[in-house]
Amino acid sequence: MSKPKIYIDGQEGTTGLQIYERLEARGDIELLRIDPERRKDAQERKKLLNAADLAFLCLPDAAAAEAVSLIDNSRTRVIDASTAHRTADGWVYGFPELTGQREKISSARFVANPGCHATGFISIVRPLVELGLLPADTALSCFSLTGYSGGGRKMIARYEGESRPPALSSPALYGLMQDHKHLPEMQAYSGLSVPPVFVPIVDDYYKGMAATVPLHMSWLRGVSALHEVWQKLSDYYAKAGDVVRVEQDPADPESGVDSSFKIYANMLGGKDSLSLLVNGNDERITVTALFDNLGKGASGAAVQNMNIMLGFGETCGLAL
Repeated sequence: MSKPKIYIDGQEGTTGLQIYERLEARGDIELLRIDPERRKDAQERKKLLNAADLAFLCLPDAAAAEAVSLIDNSRTRVIDASTAHRTADGWVYGFPELTGQREKISSARFVANPGCHATGFISIVRPLVELGLLPADTALSCFSLTGYSGGGRKMIARYEGESRPPALSSPALYGLMQDHKHLPEMQAYSGLSVPPVFVPIVDDYYKGMAATVPLHMSWLRGVSALHEVWQKLSDYYAKAGDVVRVEQDPADPESGVDSSFKIYANMLGGKDSLSLLVNGNDERITVTALFDNLGKGASGAAVQNMNIMLGFGETCGLAL
């Protein structure tokens, strides 16, 4: 059987480079490469897109939509890492750990890779809504801390440049008009009927993400203790695979969780997994999704989706 041909349209960007790094040593696929001098040549891109069995789109939204229009066969499958198609008809959302989603991804032709902040928020809220613990009309908030690599090559250059502004040494809140591009998918795939108040924060470290949702126990149904919330999330993800896991039970005295416990946003930098951490008490709770914004938040998730679509082992090529 011939090896599937894979093309990364936009390999020069941060996400494309990270996908390439995860795929370049694999012997079960054939990577198609474009001449660097022709990477913006529409006809050359069209040729490679149509030669591929599966194409990754690591492009700005408008360019991703254009790339799809260049595919004139009924065979090439697509994983789009941009925002362009995440809530579009005909596209499957690439979050396999959600109930029933892995099966949809496996047979899909078009898969939209989730956004990084959205991945964290949805991983927390979707199980709570789906299990009936959290009413869909709950007005939630979320703050999500990310490394500067999430801003792409221009932001990386700004943070790492010799003449960078002193302000970049401190955290920066952004998306302050509540118009962040991840909000539509955050609402759509969490099951909420109202969007959350969302505060993204970028800080002076390269990669890693911690997305946190605060909850009052009085908002929840069918649970009355912190341990029960942890148990519900643990049960939901127990059969979801190896990429997403719920960490230590905060009610367990041997868990190491106490008043001195800290979460550092870069703890899973370099990994393609996601960990959920449940903390607080029986009245007020925080649930934090800890992962790498370039891993499960971008390129790692894209490779995981490719593996599912092409019938490979789901975690092949991933660092867990």
